[in-house]
Order: sequence, then structure tokens, then C-alpha cells
Amino acid sequence: MERKFSLAHLTVIDCAPPEMIYMAARTGYDFVSLRLIPMGISGEKAYLPEDKEMIKRTKTALKGTGVKLLDLELARILVDVDPKSYLPAMEVAAELGAKHVISSAWTSDRTDRGFIIDCYAEICDLAAQFNLQVSLEFPSFSRLTNLQEAADIVRSANRPNSGILVDTLYLHFSRVKMDELANLPKEWLHFMHICDTGEEIPRTEDGMKSIAREGRLYPGDGCIDFRAILKTIPDIPLSIELPNAQLVKQYGYEEHARRCLQTTKKLFERIDTI
Repeated sequence: MERKFSLAHLTVIDCAPPEMIYMAARTGYDFVSLRLIPMGISGEKAYLPEDKEMIKRTKTALKGTGVKLLDLELARILVDVDPKSYLPAMEVAAELGAKHVISSAWTSDRTDRGFIIDCYAEICDLAAQFNLQVSLEFPSFSRLTNLQEAADIVRSANRPNSGILVDTLYLHFSRVKMDELANLPKEWLHFMHICDTGEEIPRTEDGMKSIAREGRLYPGDGCIDFRAILKTIPDIPLSIELPNAQLVKQYGYEEHARRCLQTTKKLFERIDTI
């Protein structure tokens, strides 16, 4: 099976979009996943859709390398952010060839289910103008902490371009069983985030965040059962989201990106031959 792979923004977080694309081409990726909606966090390097020169260089890089843009991140569900503010990024992402948008919920009130449904539905409706699908993620330290909660929102929003983004890290952190994944409507799975991690699950949100943002492992170096996962999911692109501060310090971004893909392909080749 010839799987398609994307280089996710978080894996090489300090690289600008054009740099990411050339790096992805040199290291063998089919796609890149870009963050054109800033998170507004301290120290973040923001790449804005209004930066016409950067977008022009991004277009040139995509055209020159043949690498494609897989998805746009991150259309967060927040009480103080109007989903319409994501429109410029959606428009530019669609212009660059993206097919998907990542969304996740970061509200704090456990009784706000109706708000999340309405907001997610609005994000889907906005994205539909640009033929973009919206995949709802469930980071284990966000408002939606497991697959069941995310599925409830997607089912209730009932939008034709909705779906769920599964990340192998959060499958483990949230103790998702394979039959839960198998029972999801296959049309909800547009692409997937992959990485590996140690067996021990942090007991605190800070512990989970630390691993998620700077301590993920190469596939095969941890406990994730990729054989079971690959048997369960449809043939969808796999976005390698693998930030690791120690590995980046040791190898640099480009060699880290290369090793992410090489180790993943080697592991999957072994799985396919068994």
C-alpha cells in the first residue's frame, strides 16, 4: 500500500510555510500541514494569511516542489473568538489547495455542549464556502477529552463537511479502545495525526501538554499499536505531528523531519509484511 504522508506544523514549529514546503520536498513528504491561524501564545512565530509576500512565496514553493497543502490549523472553539475571524485563513488555505481544517474546543464550562455544537457547525458552514472539510480534534487536555465527546459534537452538528481528527497520542492518553475507533463512520476520518509515546500516561494536564508539545516519539519507539490502528482506519493521509525538543536540538529540523518519515515508513513496511 502506498500511503501518503504530511509534515505537520508542530513537528518543525519554527519553520515558515515556504521553508516547511521545501523541507518536506527534500525529505520525501507528499503534503504539508500549515498553521495560518495564530494561537496567540507567548513566543509563537505567527504566519498570517494577510502576509501577501509570505503567501506568494508559499505558492511558489508548492508549485515548484509538487508538495500539496493538506490542512489548515487551528480553528479553535473559544467563547471570545468569532468563527468568522477564520475566514481569511480559510480563503487563503483553499487558494493554496488545502482540503481540510482542524478544529478543537477550548472552553472551560462543562455545561457548554450547546455552544460547542453551534460554534463547530458555524465553522463547518464557513469552511464549506471553500470546499473545506472540518476535522474536530480531541486533545486530552482540551474541553473535549475523548473520542466519544468529539463524536457527540460532530453527530449533533450534522454537517456534511464535518469529521474527526484522530491523533495517536490522544488515543493513548484518552485510553480509546480500537472498537471505538472502528465504530466511527469512515467518512468522518479525513486524515490522521501520528506519533508514538511512552506507555505511562501523565496524571496532570501540564504533563500531557509537555509530551504533546515537545516530547513525542518516532513511531516504533513507544507503545502505540500501529498495526491495530492501520487495520481499523480507511486509506487516508497520515500527518506526522511529532514535536520533540531534544531530537530537534540533536538533529536540526530537517534531519528530524526526515527521521520522522523514515522511521514511520520502515515500521509500516514491517507491519504490512506480517
